[in-house]
Amino acid sequence: MLEKEIKLKPVIAFDFAEIRERNWCNVVTCHMDTAQAYVWRLQNFVLGEHILKPCPENQTPVKACAISACGNFAVLGTAGGWIERFNLQSGISRGSYVDLSERSCAHVGEVVGVARDSTNTLMISAGYHGDIKVWDFKGRGLKSRWEIGCAVVKIVYHRSNGLLATATNDFVIRLFDVVALRMVRKFEGHIDRVTDLCFSKDGKWLLTSSMDGTLRIWDVSLARQIDAIHVDVSVTALPLSPNMDVLATTHVDQMGSICGWERSRECYKLPSVSSTEVSHKDSENPVLNPIQFKDDFQNPHFQEKIPDLVTLSLLPKSQWQSLINLDVIKVYKNLFELIPVRNKPIEPPKKAEKAPFFLPSVPTLSGQIVFEPSDISSEKKIAEGDKLENRRSDLPHSQFLQLLQSSAEKKSFSAFTNYIKSLSSSTLDVELRMLQIIDDDNEQGPDTRPDLFPIELLLDYFIHETSCRNNFEFIQSVIRLFLKNV
Repeated sequence: MLEKEIKLKPVIAFDFAEIRERNWCNVVTCHMDTAQAYVWRLQNFVLGEHILKPCPENQTPVKACAISACGNFAVLGTAGGWIERFNLQSGISRGSYVDLSERSCAHVGEVVGVARDSTNTLMISAGYHGDIKVWDFKGRGLKSRWEIGCAVVKIVYHRSNGLLATATNDFVIRLFDVVALRMVRKFEGHIDRVTDLCFSKDGKWLLTSSMDGTLRIWDVSLARQIDAIHVDVSVTALPLSPNMDVLATTHVDQMGSICGWERSRECYKLPSVSSTEVSHKDSENPVLNPIQFKDDFQNPHFQEKIPDLVTLSLLPKSQWQSLINLDVIKVYKNLFELIPVRNKPIEPPKKAEKAPFFLPSVPTLSGQIVFEPSDISSEKKIAEGDKLENRRSDLPHSQFLQLLQSSAEKKSFSAFTNYIKSLSSSTLDVELRMLQIIDDDNEQGPDTRPDLFPIELLLDYFIHETSCRNNFEFIQSVIRLFLKNV
C-alpha cells in the first residue's frame, strides 16, 4: 500500500476537550478538500473508530469544527453552509442547525467557524458572507443573527467573558458580546490579511497576527493596542500558554518550525517532530532563528503610550491577599496549634529561686556592713544596654535594607520590587516589623534619628511606585501591611 493512500490530507481545523479523554475520542480534525471529519484519542495517540460525515445527500468539504464543553458532542460546518451535530461516543448524528430563510441550511456559502459556550446553551456560527448567528445548542433553533457587512475570515470565542472576536477581509478586528448581541470593540491597525486570533486565558488580552509581518496585543478592557512585534517572516498561527508567559508561533514557508516567545521578547526555536528530515535539519542548527526583529520599524501605533495605565504584578492572588489578612491567618494558625494540645503543659515546672547565703556588701574601713545599693546594678544594666545598642548598630543591614538603599540611590526600584515579590508573606512581615519607630522621650530631629532613615526610603519607594502605577494590587497590600506594623 502506498504512503499516499494511508496519509490523510493536511489539517485545516481541529478542536479538543480534556474532560472525556479517558472515556472516548476527544479530538476532531477537519482536512483539506475532505467531506468528513476524523476523531482521535489523544490519550493513546490513535485514530478513533468513527468517521463523521455531515449531510450525506450533498457532501461538501468540512471547514470548521467544535467540541461541546461537556465533551459529548462535536459540531461540524461545511463549505455548503451545512452545520450538523454528532455524538462523539457513538458517532451518530444528533441533528442539524437549519435557518428556514436560508434554503434549508445554516448559512449561504461556506461556514467559516463554529463555537460553543461553557454551559452548552448557545452555539455560534459565522458565514463567509459576514453573517453571525446564535443558535440554541440543544433545540437547534435560531435565536438571533447580525450582519457584519464584509467577509469573515476567522472567529474565536472566549467562554469566560462571552466575547466573540472576528477577523474580516477589511483587516479590522471586531468583538461582539454574544449575550447582549452587539459589537463592543473594534481594533484597527493591520494593513494585510489577519491570519490568526487568540485570547489570553483571563480574556483581558487579544493577540492577532497578520501577513503584514506584525503580531499585535490588544487590551480588551481599554480598547487599545498595548504592544506589537514586527518580524521578517509573517506569523500564520499563534497559541498562548494558560499562564501567559510563553507564546508559540508558526511562520510562512517554515515547514515543521515552531518558535516560542517569552515575555522578554526573546525568541527560541522549539524542537520539531513533524518529520525526520526537518528534525535532522534542526539538530544540525539547534540555535537557528529564522525570525529577526526590525529595530527600524516605525509605526505610530507602536510608539503610542497609554496615559495613566495601571499595571498589575501578575502574582498569584493568594500571595498578595495573604498580606492583607496576615493577622487573621496568624490567629487561626495559633488557634489550630493550641486545640489538640490545650491540656499539655508548655514548660516543665521551675524551682523557686533561692536567696544567696551571703548578701552582697561593700567593704568599709569602719567594719560596718554596708549593702550594695541598687543604683549600681541599674547603672550596669544601662551600660550593658548601650553596649548592645552599639553592637546592633554595628551589625550589617539585611538584604532588604541594602537593596532598598541601593535602589533609592539609583532611582530605580525594579530590583527591590522583584526581591520583595520573591519573599513569603511572613518574611516580608518580619522585614517591615524591623522598621518600627523607637519611642523616645527626648525630642530629636530626623537627622539624629537613624531609625527613621529606612522608613523614609520605604515611603519614597511607595510614592514612586504609586505615581508610576506599577504592581498596583501588590503595592497596595504592602502599604497596608506597613501601616499596620509601624
